[in-house]
Amino acid sequence: MAYYSFLLEPISCHAWNKDRTQIALCPNNHDVHIYKKDGAKWTKIHELKEHNGQVTGIDWAPDSNRIVTCGADRNAYVWTLKDGAWKPTLVILRINRAARCVKWSPKENKFAVGSGSRLISICYFEQENDWWVCKHIKKPIRSTILSLDWHPNNILLAAGSCDFKCRVFSAYIKEVEEKPGPTPWGNKMPFGEMLFESGGSGAASEASAGGGGWVHSVCFSHSGNRLAWTSHDSTVSVAEGGKASTVSSLSSETLPLLCVTFITENSLVAAGHDCFPVLFVFDGAKGSLKYGGKLDIPKQAAQKGISARERFQNLDRRASESQNTDKDLNTLHKNSISQISVLEGGRNQCTKFCTTGMDGGMGIWDVKTLESAMKDLKIV
Repeated sequence: MAYYSFLLEPISCHAWNKDRTQIALCPNNHDVHIYKKDGAKWTKIHELKEHNGQVTGIDWAPDSNRIVTCGADRNAYVWTLKDGAWKPTLVILRINRAARCVKWSPKENKFAVGSGSRLISICYFEQENDWWVCKHIKKPIRSTILSLDWHPNNILLAAGSCDFKCRVFSAYIKEVEEKPGPTPWGNKMPFGEMLFESGGSGAASEASAGGGGWVHSVCFSHSGNRLAWTSHDSTVSVAEGGKASTVSSLSSETLPLLCVTFITENSLVAAGHDCFPVLFVFDGAKGSLKYGGKLDIPKQAAQKGISARERFQNLDRRASESQNTDKDLNTLHKNSISQISVLEGGRNQCTKFCTTGMDGGMGIWDVKTLESAMKDLKIV
């Protein structure tokens, strides 16, 4: 596994370019820094300065090479690289609370922004007026949108929010795309139509029993037939299109998980306040979800190569009096992991994934290496 320490500040969000040679990240402030891989090092080559509130979301479109950012200033910007410099274009979101997350659609002809205004802005480019406009999805959202993910068909959008719900909406924009065909999630898809809703901890019966929590992260599988989400009550849930009444949910017995992604059609990786990624395996035939194991490097490898200064900083961050305590973290990350992204192989056969976190560092994880290094670990 590889670990890079970019900053002393937390990394609140990140996004990669198409060939994975550059990464855009926010050092927990108003700016976005872009780093380029230079051999074994990462060199800062650009700073995007336009927001006057903390940047809360970044996404980098692979084919058009455009970056979209959103922030607590209630604004979004689409950045285009011209003559070696990134130029911003303001997007009017028509929201009165902070934007929280942003995602390009797979075809890159629109993007979605979730906000504290209890709505989702679906933004698309209007050729006639040469600017970005948006339509709102409002009902039945009752709280802040924390996470978004697009279905591979470019139409359906999953959203997780603070009202303990994970939902799937139609984000069909007739101005920029053809009428969609049927999917396992539904056949009629006018704009704003809700096709799926569930409690944050799984099935409605479980939610009514006292479970639930903010839905921190949502993710469609490569096929789009499965949807996973993580909630603040430390549960991971999976729903299948066409079987939307059945939700498989599992209490992870970890601290709350803040991010999740599919790495195969049956396997998920999630991470959060426990500072290490965790594997979950979904059995479609049985409709069950099971814990697959902790994904991290052994203790001795975690300590290898750490300087005295870095060791002292780690102790200071945890307010520990001695390194030889039970509180010492033997994980690659030394603070909460806030985001996971697939680096190589896609969500159907991921070979490498990336994590960034509150320790200001980035971890790159090799799936095959993890399988061979960890006893009884098998990713299917």
